[in-house]
Amino acid sequence: MRQNDSLFDQIEKKTNVKQEDLMKLVQSLNGADFQDENTVRKVIKDVSRLAGKSVSRKQEDELVKAVMNNNVPLDLASLSKWFQSK
Repeated sequence: MRQNDSLFDQIEKKTNVKQEDLMKLVQSLNGADFQDENTVRKVIKDVSRLAGKSVSRKQEDELVKAVMNNNVPLDLASLSKWFQSK
């Protein structure tokens, strides 16, 4: 369990997101229907709030469309490039 704690400590230091908040987010995603637009919008708002970053309506619309069409890359390098292009 100490290794997991260390991982969460590192995440908290880099993101300023507390372990409890991250765990709540993960639990809310468990079983979430990512083909439901309202669910996807709620997740985007929750993540942006946790990250302390604002997301414009245009960005939110683009993210919703990408998620619902399964156009979100899954590997870290592609995901990073994808976000830089938005």
